[in-house]
Amino acid sequence: GYDDYSLFLINSGAEANENALKLASFHNGKKRVIAFKHAFHGRTSAAVRVTDNPKIIAPVNEDLAVTYLPLNDSAAVEAELQKGDVSSVIIEGIQGVGGIQLPTDDFMKELRTLCTKYEACLILDEIQSGYGRSGKFFAHQYAGIKPDLITVAKGIGNGFPMSGLLISPMFKPVYGMLGTTFGGNHLACAAAIAVLEIMENEKLIDNAAQVGNFLIEELHKLPGIKEIRGRGLMIGIEFEESIKEVRSKLLFEEKVFTGVAGTNTIRLLPPLCLTMDEAKEFLTRFKKVLNA
Repeated sequence: GYDDYSLFLINSGAEANENALKLASFHNGKKRVIAFKHAFHGRTSAAVRVTDNPKIIAPVNEDLAVTYLPLNDSAAVEAELQKGDVSSVIIEGIQGVGGIQLPTDDFMKELRTLCTKYEACLILDEIQSGYGRSGKFFAHQYAGIKPDLITVAKGIGNGFPMSGLLISPMFKPVYGMLGTTFGGNHLACAAAIAVLEIMENEKLIDNAAQVGNFLIEELHKLPGIKEIRGRGLMIGIEFEESIKEVRSKLLFEEKVFTGVAGTNTIRLLPPLCLTMDEAKEFLTRFKKVLNA
């Protein structure tokens, strides 16, 4: 469904977001960016500035005008867009570092409508949520929208330094506007092609949806958990209290490595080839730790 988009290949997620933000500003001549609370978009220049974490934003990064808004608050977005100076709205398909926070499908649709109305570019950061992790190729496909710019990385090369920027037809290419030294190198491209072939041959997107739905359904049955969030194999398990001890026991006693967001949320980001039996084994070990 993206055959008419152009593809610019680079090396990392932050680099993809840098180029998306730059291209949006080139396109409409505006400067301000709308991002969302708890967002993470990278650790370089503009990408770190649209990340909602003052601890990693150096003084040299502070010049870019960014407004952070609550996720899923379309009225707040429109109030800012009405001012006429917003170049782009950047949003993750699913917030990863922020704790597996999901934009609603309705909110995504409203963003698409509002960005078109006020001539701002809609940038979808699918760096963590893309490439099948959500149970669809891109998480924004649940809302049935088409962003102006889409950034991809992580899963694209399965560990190789590789990322991409998908560019909608509304952008007109200008020679020299974007550039890269190592982006699209042959080795990384070979890895990226192999990833796509394996995803298709092993039906990994369908597997992520099915196994992910099973995990989410079973996790909802467990006591002592505040909230389960996620889609596909991108799942957040939020507790009322700190998860430090739970994660420690999972790792050292049950040999299960998990991610974390903040102090209270466990992040599950298993490989897309996770089998149903492996998911059941995880649940057995997780219950053992919770009941200890």
